Amino acid sequence: QVQLVESGGGLVQPGESLRLSCTASGIAFRFYVMAWYRQAPGRQREWVATIDVLPDYADSVKGRFFIARDNTYDTVYLQMNNLNPEDTAIYYCNAHNVRENYWGQGTQVTVSS
Repeated sequence: QVQLVESGGGLVQPGESLRLSCTASGIAFRFYVMAWYRQAPGRQREWVATIDVLPDYADSVKGRFFIARDNTYDTVYLQMNNLNPEDTAIYYCNAHNVRENYWGQGTQVTVSS
């Protein structure tokens, strides 16, 4: 059974940082592209960042968010710096390759003063 388990969400003030983690099980992690998506209330889910060999970022988070993966521990991270209220959303971990696509349950990030 494939599982992607996110952690690290919470409530922070504008300008603060959070690090999200997503640990995978049931897949050969190193053969999957890993990504983070987010969904704000009333909005569609949007792509945030991807990492295969090299990282890639949505323009809205470029320079503030950093994605990394540790194939030894089957974990992908999202370091989020200088958070603002527009970053408030449920953040989802995604693992995919040409044949398969998996999602985590999501972790809530709330940025509010």
